[in-house]
Amino acid sequence: MFGPLNPRELVSGSDDYNTQLLYFTCSSLSADDRFVYLISDRTGFPNVFRRDLETGEEVQLTHNTHGTLKSYVYFENTPEWGLGKASICLDCTHNQIYYIQDSHICCSDFEGKERILNTVPNGRMTAFTHVSADGARLCVPMTDSRCLDYDPDTEGSGLDRRPVYDIDKRVQDEHLNSYLCVYDTNTGNLLYEKTIPDCWITHVQFNPANPEQILYNHEWASFDCGIRRIWLYDHQKDQISRVRTEGMEHNGHMRSRHDWVCHEMWQDDGKAVIYHGAYDQGPAFVGKVDMETRDYWEIALPEDYNAYGHFTMDHFGHLVCDGYFKFPGEIKAVFDNSTDNGPDPHKKDGSYISVQNAEWEKGTLHWQPLCRHESDWMGQDAHPHPIYSHKGDYIYFSSRNGKTIKVYRVSCEVPV
Repeated sequence: MFGPLNPRELVSGSDDYNTQLLYFTCSSLSADDRFVYLISDRTGFPNVFRRDLETGEEVQLTHNTHGTLKSYVYFENTPEWGLGKASICLDCTHNQIYYIQDSHICCSDFEGKERILNTVPNGRMTAFTHVSADGARLCVPMTDSRCLDYDPDTEGSGLDRRPVYDIDKRVQDEHLNSYLCVYDTNTGNLLYEKTIPDCWITHVQFNPANPEQILYNHEWASFDCGIRRIWLYDHQKDQISRVRTEGMEHNGHMRSRHDWVCHEMWQDDGKAVIYHGAYDQGPAFVGKVDMETRDYWEIALPEDYNAYGHFTMDHFGHLVCDGYFKFPGEIKAVFDNSTDNGPDPHKKDGSYISVQNAEWEKGTLHWQPLCRHESDWMGQDAHPHPIYSHKGDYIYFSSRNGKTIKVYRVSCEVPV
């Protein structure tokens, strides 16, 4: 039985402007947990700020005055103009942030000194970037811009004015390419570019133990999502491999091409990948695959845990989630965000930050709710996207539970 919840603590934000964390495929915290990196529109335009968690001082690190760049999840904005909110990633060891401004691939250091590394080639659309664990390489995924060539006013729908057409189907029918573009973070030189045909890549992650390997995705797969979502590129071998295949996993669940799979991430040692999804006509699940043996472990969630969410992991193997959990018999709040639903089978109406201890071999997942995030999930920026501190003592998340989006944290101590 679950006890009381912990209080959430405001980290940064105001009723006058929006403040959010960076996307969760990178940390928003410096390696010593002293500084948190934030995206805020307090200047009238989105920019990156660094907050000192001891003194409360906030320093502006980018100086964008052009709005938001058009990219994945920011569909209705202007190509080659503005800050790529999806592009911002942090090298938490060296306190360097990387991002796309207009058509430039840029870096800003701890003090906000900006420099241009390289330029995005014409005719390409970008998405979430990633920096290697050693800080030496930056991966910028790009796709032929035809994938998002449309008029948001006449061909867009929903809160984010996403295309009414099936983007992946256009990519397949017109044989559009994606590109894994890897740059030297010191010189800005392009180290290599790998073309991935018939593919729309939005997420990339270097193996934390081997920067020659990049985890990447096929976004919003129009068919076979259960086996088309997650892929691995090994640059040293110049080899591409499918990560989740069909078959039986250790806990007796059948993996199918008709499943829905999403939000892959590396385990810290680079030996396994964590992901989540839902079985075809079945419950949600969280999974793990050993990348050497390709052994799979998947844990099915309770049938009524059907609220969309994200799973991330700390340095010790513990999970955190912003969806799925609900108390027994609880009637969930009804959110007017149905237009923000992608191809996933779950509605965005989760209200809790909860942590999980996975016993993969036993097929059990122990849930502990920590607090209510109460975000309305209205658009990408209001997704909580929780992340652990490096010490594992706090969880940070974004939430719009009023007029604006703010950043909070909650203690990982079990509520008593």
